[in-house]
Amino acid sequence: MSLNNVFIFVFVLLCCFSSLIHNVTSADYGTALTKSLLFFEGQRSGVLGPNQRLNWRGDSGLTDGQDVGVNLIGGYYDAGDNLKLGFPMAFTITMLSWSTIEFKSKLQKNNELKNALNAIKWGTDYLMKAHPQPNILYGEIGDPDSDHQCWERPEDMTTPRNSYKIDEQHPGSDLAAETSAALAAASIVFNSVNPKYASKLLTHATQLFDFANNYQGIYHNSIPPAAKIYSSSGYKDELLWAAAWLYRATNMNKYLDYLGSAGDIGGARTTFSWDDKYVGAQILVAKLVLDGKVESSGIWAQYKANAEQFICSCAQKSNQNVRKTPGGLLWFLPWDNSQYVSTATFAMSTYSQYLSSKQTSLQCTAGDVTPSDLTSLVRSQVDYILGSNPKSMSYMVGYGSNYPQQIHHRGASIISIKDDKTPVTCQEGFTNWFNKNAPNPNILEGAIVSPDENDGYEDVRSDYQLAEPTTTSVAPLVGVLAYLA
Repeated sequence: MSLNNVFIFVFVLLCCFSSLIHNVTSADYGTALTKSLLFFEGQRSGVLGPNQRLNWRGDSGLTDGQDVGVNLIGGYYDAGDNLKLGFPMAFTITMLSWSTIEFKSKLQKNNELKNALNAIKWGTDYLMKAHPQPNILYGEIGDPDSDHQCWERPEDMTTPRNSYKIDEQHPGSDLAAETSAALAAASIVFNSVNPKYASKLLTHATQLFDFANNYQGIYHNSIPPAAKIYSSSGYKDELLWAAAWLYRATNMNKYLDYLGSAGDIGGARTTFSWDDKYVGAQILVAKLVLDGKVESSGIWAQYKANAEQFICSCAQKSNQNVRKTPGGLLWFLPWDNSQYVSTATFAMSTYSQYLSSKQTSLQCTAGDVTPSDLTSLVRSQVDYILGSNPKSMSYMVGYGSNYPQQIHHRGASIISIKDDKTPVTCQEGFTNWFNKNAPNPNILEGAIVSPDENDGYEDVRSDYQLAEPTTTSVAPLVGVLAYLA
């Protein structure tokens, strides 16, 4: 063999070997996408029906709303307890809907569009029930104090199921506007598959926006128990967010005028979350600028600049960059940091698509960022969550071979009612299950938990700060995983 042929042989061998290594270590985004949608079935409240795939769960919350004479059965538990909370639930539905709007073809390609629609509809059916009159919205079922004193399966609940609402005398602009945003975004999703349902969603969305705008106030002042778990920092962001979604759903100038005369549009933000939607509204308006639907000056340019400032800081190209853990995960806040990584990667995935369609890049203070730069950063963050991290642990339950076994979640941690129908009482749950140092008997596929700022994670059920999954963490990831799959 000539020296030249030896070089060619070695080169081919190395290429094959590096390809093999990549295939072994690269994440399976399609599988993770499937699991992310399965997660919502584990969080369902109400009558589960024949299409329930996560079959260790049973029917629950079947008396919800009886105390006020309104059918409030259904919807989602937000996390590892048995509360139904309208504020995070509505944000969850907005983000599931946005995921489906932006990445519909990719969801379809991965055979997950139907499951995404089912996940959205499970939430929107409930949110419309919770809005029985134009200026009444039920925003919470259950009480955090009594709920947190018990460790029970949702199917066994013995804690009070009080129903809490907002109305004209007890306003909640943030809650009403977020619910408006959710139903408006969902109406866009359903417009092509079920126009009648989409029209119903839009009617509720427009009424809720008017309610939020005409009777202004912070929702947790009207629903005091909510202040203990999901207190709101204000409602201006939700009003902008709802107006942006209603404009996208209706093309009506009154919503565009609202956005254009807002005054306070949030400035540059450091997070995008269930409590702070400014970044979301800014990105929706930035798309209008990019599409030439509004001028690229004045307040519209400010919206776009603020959206891009957030993305530049995530991309480490601004004068105030988002911190990273030693292992490379974006670090926002100590409590369930994954939820902020999830929304940030969604913002970057979506903006990357917008920029690609216009064949342009992002001009940040520390240099240009191309759409492919954003995609690479998104991929690195998702890969970290799925196992490319210092602990080599997948922070998505059920994904890979090494994932958390003792997440803080009542339903997952107690034997399934399908396997043992004996009711587990309030305190028995703590004694026999919560305090048991053993893997949860049920796998809550697709649940996301969080490492700490030093890339550490202790797999203990009592760590509700890092080990409790939430719907608000997973909903944006549905879009991100569809984008990468």
